[in-house]
Amino acid sequence: MTDPRAVARPVQAVVLAGGQGSRLRPYTDDRPKPMVEIPGTGTPIIGHQLSWLAEEGVTDVVVSCGHLAEVLQKWLDTADLPLSVTTVVETEPLGRGGGLKYAAARLPHPDRPWYATNGDIWTRFSLRDMADFHTERDAVATLALARPRIPWGAVRTDGFGHITDFIEAPPSTFEINAGVYVFSPEFAGLLPERGDHERTTFPHLARERRLAGFPIPQGSYWRAIDTAKDLTEAAKELSAQGR
Repeated sequence: MTDPRAVARPVQAVVLAGGQGSRLRPYTDDRPKPMVEIPGTGTPIIGHQLSWLAEEGVTDVVVSCGHLAEVLQKWLDTADLPLSVTTVVETEPLGRGGGLKYAAARLPHPDRPWYATNGDIWTRFSLRDMADFHTERDAVATLALARPRIPWGAVRTDGFGHITDFIEAPPSTFEINAGVYVFSPEFAGLLPERGDHERTTFPHLARERRLAGFPIPQGSYWRAIDTAKDLTEAAKELSAQGR
């Protein structure tokens, strides 16, 4: 029997791939950040993202390009991709919210929900479960939430102040925006023409209780690739997982 929830699950997505990636230099001197390859995987970050989206039922993706857009477009034109990809290039800086709105205008089904991802993350979890979570809460926007590991060792103490344990790089006690989203069709109309939606649209939706947060399930992999150290750590972690 067909799952009735499947009708509300997105089949289209936007990938935000326009960042300069200045903290990843020299890797980003000749390519945009999503085109950087995690050592040992043989595929750029965006290639992993597109494969993941396809596995989760997405058939159409709009990639928003910026820095060294021609490098990304050339790779997309020649790669054997598991879904249909369209690229858009901002002719002038629009900010994160404006850029998202500009890309969303090219989605093939404006009357249907859609996913969005930042182009510099490597993750695997069920987008179908996230979409169901979004629908059940009648949200306009749902953010995936991650608990990144603290880059330092931590200590545990008892009520009297005695140290009882040392923990190497534990998960943060706070959840952060993981850079993966589910949006209802009306969300695109709430985005600014220019500027940052996280300072305008998201706070507005939060006040109306129409913004939801989906915790990435424990054991699922998530990492933002911001620095050369992130590349090294991701390579070790993915190798250990056999990916």
